[in-house]
Amino acid sequence: MMRGPGVVRLLERALCAAETGIAITRHHATEWHSATFSGMRHEISGEAATSAALDRWLEGLAEAELPVAGHLVADIAVAEVSRDPLRTRFRLEALTVVES
Repeated sequence: MMRGPGVVRLLERALCAAETGIAITRHHATEWHSATFSGMRHEISGEAATSAALDRWLEGLAEAELPVAGHLVADIAVAEVSRDPLRTRFRLEALTVVES
């Protein structure tokens, strides 16, 4: 089972693959367990140049396929967005589940 920095790096790589110039500024992950699943909860902050492409990416993120080896991105949502003419800053919340 992949935990900690491994899944964190893979999730960040999947997010940055969108080619919108995203920079991850903070990523906090904690282990999560239910009666039937194990995984991690993620809080990810990032920023990029304000653009229509970034807006479209943020709007479609909940439906995006994000490949993270050994994990399934069960849920990802945009929790907060702030924009100015040059930069857009955002905070995401995600749940990854270990694939069995």
